[in-house]
Amino acid sequence: MGRRPQVDHEELARLSATGWSNADLAAHFGVTESGILQAKRSAGLSKPMTDHSTAIPWKLARPHSQSGPATNLRNLSAAAQGRPVRKEKINTAIRWATRLVETGRDIAYDQEQGFHEIEAHEVSHIAQVLRSAREKLG
Repeated sequence: MGRRPQVDHEELARLSATGWSNADLAAHFGVTESGILQAKRSAGLSKPMTDHSTAIPWKLARPHSQSGPATNLRNLSAAAQGRPVRKEKINTAIRWATRLVETGRDIAYDQEQGFHEIEAHEVSHIAQVLRSAREKLG
């Protein structure tokens, strides 16, 4: 088995900055486009991925992953991480979370029932997620 081709990070940065596509870079370095994406991550040339695990700490069942609460939590999480979120989407998420907090409610999840509202405890999950988003949004 041969050695994997090496991607020179300085050359990768230089060529990327001049507008080379991932396909062109892959052909130039003799690797796949996936290899180029890995090299860009390794070289610090790609944006870090958004991590929603704080806002959505549960393992979601597939039918629940695109539900309103999951979408709102992801939008609040993205805003908290400084990612752009369309105005109407973040406004919807903030209104939803604010309603829960102001009425003493929180969000919970289980695989069978999906998302559901519960009485908020001292440390409300939704209040923390909302606070993080508002702090970043200003």
